[in-house]
Amino acid sequence: MSASSRKHKADAPTSINFALVMCSTSRFTRAEEGRPVDDPSGALIAQKLKKAGHKLVFQALVPDDQEMIQRAVRKALETGDVEAVVLCGGTGIASTDVTIEAVTPMLKKVLPGFGELFRRISYESIGSAAIMTRSVAGISEGKAIFCIPGSIDAVKLCLDKLILPETAHIVKHAREKS
Repeated sequence: MSASSRKHKADAPTSINFALVMCSTSRFTRAEEGRPVDDPSGALIAQKLKKAGHKLVFQALVPDDQEMIQRAVRKALETGDVEAVVLCGGTGIASTDVTIEAVTPMLKKVLPGFGELFRRISYESIGSAAIMTRSVAGISEGKAIFCIPGSIDAVKLCLDKLILPETAHIVKHAREKS
């Protein structure tokens, strides 16, 4: 890492306030029916954020519905404390996977490297199936947004290799005024 990169990261905040939006019709339906909701991916995200010294200050569970996903993201962004949003689930290629379609129009700046790197490191684990991953990240209203797959392995990979090491640096730059 260059001296400039080290300085930028050193100047970044040490603790970030995160929002988590889980996108899953089946989990949403169970919750609406008052049945227990098993959410190992959401629990893992919360655990990893806390262990890294970050705070989870907003959570939502929504079905695979573009309007409801956008509403949850807007609500998270309007929450004054939120600095980064993780959306988990709905990033595949099935007709019901609409997280990317919901979030992409909300991004003021797209970070193409996030999806590119995630697919590259996913390829090392799952081979050519990595081409079906539509993960995306970007900036909206000065806050970082990450759309990641809902599988446990994808959550571990995204958080450990990309989100946790880089979000503070991203947030630092997203806050900058011209």
